[in-house]
Amino acid sequence: MKIEPQTSNIKHRVDVAVIDVIAHNAKTDEAVLVMNEAHTWDGSDAQLHALQERFNAYASFLLDGELAESHPELAKKHARIEVRCDHIPDARALELLGMIHDQLSFQEIKMEVVVVRNVESRMPKH
Repeated sequence: MKIEPQTSNIKHRVDVAVIDVIAHNAKTDEAVLVMNEAHTWDGSDAQLHALQERFNAYASFLLDGELAESHPELAKKHARIEVRCDHIPDARALELLGMIHDQLSFQEIKMEVVVVRNVESRMPKH
C-alpha cells in the first residue's frame, strides 16, 4: 500500500478530526483513510463520542467530495477507513465500531480495525 507522508489539513466541526493518512492500496485499488487510535480504550462516553465524531468527519470527507477535490487520482476508487489501534478496543468500543461498520457499508465504504503494536511495546524490557 502506498502511504503518503502527508496528513490532510481538512478539519471539521469539532476539531477532533483530521484525516491522519490518505493512501492508495494498489493491490485492492482502494483509497484508504487511516485513523490512528493510540490510546487505551476506556469505554467512556467521551471517548466513544469522539470516535463517532471522527468517523462522521471521515465519512463526510469521502461522501461530500473532499477526497476527490484534494486527491483527484483517488476519486473513483472504492474507499476503506482503516482504524489502527495500539490496543484492542474494549466491549463498548467494539459495539460502536460494529454499528459504524454496518452504517458505512450502506454507503459502500469498507471499514476495518487493525491492532498494531509499536516496536517499543514488543521489545523485552531489561
